[in-house]
Amino acid sequence: MRPARPLHLIHGGASAFIVLEVSALAPDRHDAPCAAAVASVGGMELNGSPVERTAQLLRWQGEACRELGSPLYGDLLAHAADDLLAGGPTADVLSEHLDARLSTVLALRMLGGAHALALSGLAPELAAYYPSAGGRVDPKDGSPDAWAALRHTLAEQTDVVRSWLAHPPQTNEVGRAAALLGGLRHIAAEAALPIHLVEVGASAGLNLRADYFFVSGSTGRFGDPSSPVILANGWQGDAPPDSRVEVTGRTGGDIAPVDPMTADGQLRLTAYVWPDQVDRLSRLRGAFEIAARVPADLRREPASATIARTQLAPGSWTVVWHSIFRQYLSDAQRTELAEGISALGATATSDARLGYVYLEQSRAGGCPVTLTTWPGGHRRVLGSAPAHGLPVNWRTLTAPASLR
Repeated sequence: MRPARPLHLIHGGASAFIVLEVSALAPDRHDAPCAAAVASVGGMELNGSPVERTAQLLRWQGEACRELGSPLYGDLLAHAADDLLAGGPTADVLSEHLDARLSTVLALRMLGGAHALALSGLAPELAAYYPSAGGRVDPKDGSPDAWAALRHTLAEQTDVVRSWLAHPPQTNEVGRAAALLGGLRHIAAEAALPIHLVEVGASAGLNLRADYFFVSGSTGRFGDPSSPVILANGWQGDAPPDSRVEVTGRTGGDIAPVDPMTADGQLRLTAYVWPDQVDRLSRLRGAFEIAARVPADLRREPASATIARTQLAPGSWTVVWHSIFRQYLSDAQRTELAEGISALGATATSDARLGYVYLEQSRAGGCPVTLTTWPGGHRRVLGSAPAHGLPVNWRTLTAPASLR
């Protein structure tokens, strides 16, 4: 069996040769999360010259994109790897980044830059093959015409695409809100109090407005069906409790926040969504509409600063949330985040409560939805979801104290 693919290849995270284990409790305590462990990923060794190693990175990323529903990017990256080895335009674009690690998701940075050109009308020949820009997917096996258009774009707009290599992908994946909303249902069922939502690694803060989204599924639903964000078939398995969720505050932090109200911010977020995944694009654009009318406090700061300024308030829940985020952190930063959550939980009372919900990859594979509540530090695994968040498969609450 092929080893589990690292999540940074799947969605564009930033963790070199590691997968985060989502065991959130220290082995000798049940009231505080500890730093996530990391483990080597077998079978992901890079060999050969810098050019050959980078070509392998492109191929791996293409395989991951294909597995997650983007055959277009799967084809384009296979061609790009060949073009790199042949010294074509891909080599010119990537020439200063041939020492890139898995963690840089170099392929997604390059494709994001090209996608931005197509969306902006500056690469019409490429836009013709990108549904996100009004085009149609290349019907030919291997997408040769789409590759010819991308190759031309790389050759003609080398400096523009190269400028995108300096920035990690920012997707602010809206589909992951399905996990958060189920977690909020469980929290509200535990104590019917209003919720102050806090997100670390919030990107553009779109999921801080998750209670304005609509989730449907075989076992439950959430929200208004007229919402511009529809998370169709988002809930499967055992439905979350049918409790009322009232969000009264929204704040978050990110070291490089994106303003979803600006044209540049919207372009950057859209460019990192894969152009043949129209459902993801539709959800993102719907989230822009909601963000325009639902304010949220988003600050430029590291996760530790977001937690440090968070205080529990009487008569409410404070809920800290993150998704596919911890892989961006160093070991020291993960420890700092865990210790900050632990210290915050120690201040919780029956009237001023803390919930901690996250969707992160497990060493065992998949992305568990994990919830811990204080007072008491009661941790449980609510379900699991793929990297892009949909669908969430909810489970009965019989999870062990840690995941392996």
